[in-house]
Amino acid sequence: MEILTAIGMLIIFPFGATIIGALYIRMFFKLKVKSAIATGILWVLYSVYEYLMYTRVLCTGECNIRVDLLLIYPLLITLSLLSTILYYRKKVKLSHAT
Repeated sequence: MEILTAIGMLIIFPFGATIIGALYIRMFFKLKVKSAIATGILWVLYSVYEYLMYTRVLCTGECNIRVDLLLIYPLLITLSLLSTILYYRKKVKLSHAT
């Protein structure tokens, strides 16, 4: 549950998702892990979406119940875990090759 609390901070601080996205985009450019670029782009898109929700552009009324996050958070967490695992597997493989 602590990870959900941490990721819930992104509702208050949407720029944090941009930082996470930039890290995954960097993973792509460093070791060419293809899933990392998709993960990074989705994190950045989520940060824009969350910023628009925070500023009440996309949500003009009561936005306390966010059912959309039941789909978004598991998707971002799953893709992040997958990309991180693939990145470290490739990094270990390359370090053993040298």
